[in-house]
Amino acid sequence: MSTPESIKGLLERIPGSDVWWARWQDATGKRHLKKIGRHGDAIKFLEKKHTEALRGKHLPELLPKPSVTFGQLAQDALKYSREANGARSTAELELKLKIMGPVFDSQPAGGITKQDIQNWLLEQAEARRWSPATRNRYQAAFSLVFRVALDNEKITSNPAAKIKRKPELNERVRYLSKDEERRLTAAIKADWPHYMPAFLIAINTGMRAGEQFTLQWRDVSLEHRYITLAKTKAHRSRHIPLNTAALGAFRQLRAANPKGEYVFFNTDGERLRGPRDWFEPALKKAGISEFTWHCCRHTFASNLVMAGVDIRTVAQLMGHATIQMTMRYAHLAPEHTQAAVDRLVSVKRIGKYLVTGTRKQKHGKGKSYVSRIKQRS
Repeated sequence: MSTPESIKGLLERIPGSDVWWARWQDATGKRHLKKIGRHGDAIKFLEKKHTEALRGKHLPELLPKPSVTFGQLAQDALKYSREANGARSTAELELKLKIMGPVFDSQPAGGITKQDIQNWLLEQAEARRWSPATRNRYQAAFSLVFRVALDNEKITSNPAAKIKRKPELNERVRYLSKDEERRLTAAIKADWPHYMPAFLIAINTGMRAGEQFTLQWRDVSLEHRYITLAKTKAHRSRHIPLNTAALGAFRQLRAANPKGEYVFFNTDGERLRGPRDWFEPALKKAGISEFTWHCCRHTFASNLVMAGVDIRTVAQLMGHATIQMTMRYAHLAPEHTQAAVDRLVSVKRIGKYLVTGTRKQKHGKGKSYVSRIKQRS
């Protein structure tokens, strides 16, 4: 019969205390020492650890994976973004991760819960006065980090996946009126003529800034008059036909930089990464307020709708993921909605006859008349 001391790994460090310790070696060879307490509990604990060590040696795939921190997963997400989304999106993600970092970077990723993320989003939204849209972008950043980690098999669940997005109030549409467009065009031509093609292309193609300023000549077909956007916000390619204004602007850029890889370049001949240096001063000179470069995209969509282009075609040209995103522009076609309701009085039933038109009197007042056309059965 074995005594307690003869059981490998079981020891009573203070003789007679009846407080037992377990000492064992795991499947990786690391030694452990742990205070258990009662003798019977210590025996059961050791048996469990010996079993786990044996399984780990023969079935290493069953070993628990090393703990990974949120900060490590964030670096993986940045690498993924550089490959899949480009420099602009990666820079925006990096800024968000820096704000998350002080709270989450050192935490084991597997221990971060949905509630932890929700509480942080709520605190930050209140402290920084975030709009619902901004709050949603940070939630999306969390979700991206965990989604990439799932793909890399570093975690088993995404705690941000089931957090509901906040409704975004994006109904306000700021676009250039014809007078504002005339004033802004004049200001750019006067002081920043080098960038006139970039502005014309923006309001005639509706590209997002990230799409426009990463555009390469391989994506532009001057012969067939269209551009192809391979990397878009909706993660699907989009083709945009070129009208004469956009086509002329592209030809001007090609003539000025015939060997360039990227379409847009600054006055030093280097790649143009954004419009801020010249566009904001141009707006100020033109006396236009509350307008950003992104509003050029709104101007493109608004002009299409006011020209009578149907909403589904506008959605396709804008690259919207859902038709609801395009419906914000629908109110800009009042003459078409008016024509729709006017049809109700152009052919109207009165009794068993139809009102088929409006008879104009000499003094300009309209008077409905009834044609004696019996209702069809």
